[in-house]
Amino acid sequence: MKKPLLIFLTLMFTTQTAFAAQGKVRIVYVEWDCATASTMVAQAALEKMGYEVETLPVAAAVMWQALGSGDADATLTAWLPVMHGGYLSALKDKVESVSVIADNARIGWVVPSYVTISSIEELNDHAEKFDNVIVGIDPGSNTMQLAEKAIEEYGLNFELVDGSGAIMTAVLANAIKEKRWVVVTGWSPHWMFGKWDLRYLDDPKGVLGGEERIEAVVRKGLKTDMPEVYTFFSNFSWDSSQQLQMVMAWNQDGGTPEENAQRFLKEYPDTVNRWMGR
Repeated sequence: MKKPLLIFLTLMFTTQTAFAAQGKVRIVYVEWDCATASTMVAQAALEKMGYEVETLPVAAAVMWQALGSGDADATLTAWLPVMHGGYLSALKDKVESVSVIADNARIGWVVPSYVTISSIEELNDHAEKFDNVIVGIDPGSNTMQLAEKAIEEYGLNFELVDGSGAIMTAVLANAIKEKRWVVVTGWSPHWMFGKWDLRYLDDPKGVLGGEERIEAVVRKGLKTDMPEVYTFFSNFSWDSSQQLQMVMAWNQDGGTPEENAQRFLKEYPDTVNRWMGR
């Protein structure tokens, strides 16, 4: 019997054998801006190679369960070694990490550059300026779990407010417009660092983790079932984090992620050909 969290995936995706026979590829991802950019560009490239591609945004736990069960073929949203490390460890015999698509990634608490403090340890001394609020994202996400741990570890007199990535950036935008102090749960690569002058608060206790990598992870057996697709994901990496942030900025400035994925294929054929092994 399938686990309840995978019922939706089962309804969306037919069996592994049927998809492989028809040349279909299934990609699951957490609906972050960086993950959306990578997933849509990968979809466009695989479709150019002649595959039918289905993409499904899900929660992190469902994403990893889908890979482990074989209900999905790949994700380009694995943050390692910290954020998703527990999932990878639990499924190490069922999934395979095949490429680092972006390095120098990190999560942390972000403030506008005009905020004069530099460390999480200083937050309590200026709590009123922040309205005693830390603006977060999706409830239950790894980022929020680490944020809750940091509030406890540092003994902060702050409330963690959940929402979404879009709500977080909207609150940040309004605060910057009015030059108000604000602290948000953030991560990079992210388009907001190209739009505004921001910086991370120091985390001397290391609660929020260090440098992360964004990796492509596939289900075990993909290399045998679909060797060309396996090679594609093994080759998939951005030439630089700036390249990824560029696509993320395109998605904010106009056009759909699907349209901007096609734009990337046209403007960066050498990168795309490398992914395809050409």
